[in-house]
Amino acid sequence: MTSSFRDSDCTLSELKQVVEEFVSQRTWQKFHNAKNLSMALAIEAAELMEHYQWLTTEQVALGEGYDLAEVTDELADITSYVLALANALDIDLSSAVANKMVKNRLKYPLN
Repeated sequence: MTSSFRDSDCTLSELKQVVEEFVSQRTWQKFHNAKNLSMALAIEAAELMEHYQWLTTEQVALGEGYDLAEVTDELADITSYVLALANALDIDLSSAVANKMVKNRLKYPLN
């Protein structure tokens, strides 16, 4: 099963809603607290790292030694947990990212 969603025509709000509906349909809200979701997020990030663990930087740059479809699935898992955590904590991710970039520009000015 695939989705018709594309980055170019899907909002962050829509993705958050997709995750919220998935969680709600399974009555997982009781498990979706900051502790559990942050732990799940870290686990999924580690699973992503496994794909590159023994590869050289050159191999990764050339797309060798890993399966892009599997990496894509791991990245989707990570993103889903980020969205679920934002939902659980009622965080507006667009504002959060924009505000963090302001801080980053101050911390890391252009040379």
